[in-house]
Amino acid sequence: MFVCFLALSRVVLTRIASALGRGGGGGGCPLQPISNADFIIPVEIEDHVHQVYVLKRPEVDQFMKEMGELYEVVVFTASLAKYADPVLDLLDKHKVVRWRLFREHCQNYKGTYVKDLGRIGRDLKSIIIIDNSAASYLFHPENAIPIESWFDDPNDRDLMELVPFMRELAKASDVRTLIRQQYNVQ
Repeated sequence: MFVCFLALSRVVLTRIASALGRGGGGGGCPLQPISNADFIIPVEIEDHVHQVYVLKRPEVDQFMKEMGELYEVVVFTASLAKYADPVLDLLDKHKVVRWRLFREHCQNYKGTYVKDLGRIGRDLKSIIIIDNSAASYLFHPENAIPIESWFDDPNDRDLMELVPFMRELAKASDVRTLIRQQYNVQ
């Protein structure tokens, strides 16, 4: 079976604000909690519980459902498990996520967290990663489908626009061939 790795932050959702007053990109920009959050997750950080407000990317539920029909879905995030696990518990409403990989599963390479698909123990010809950060798939760009970061655009359709290509990839003998052609990977 083919494996589809999905990044979490800014790909399928975004963290908007927390009780700390830090914005969703770690930039330290003070934001007020939002009224239209899809989830509010309590996360303990240094003995204090903080409320994290989370927005889901448009059509993520349908995208996840369709990917679950085609792929073994794995969420691979550089986020900490104590934040990502409760988010995934709520996000995965169709129960399609088979595995969850977190920051401790990434390789720290030159100060950035790289998702090393070669360490997964699967044939790379059947692995796809969808991520907004090229640094995350630095070791395996031929397996990567880049996607724009998402913050809060309610008209975003990027996930559903990937579905036809994902269907095509699910039939390929080697996903890297089609990804190289589609995204001009050298």
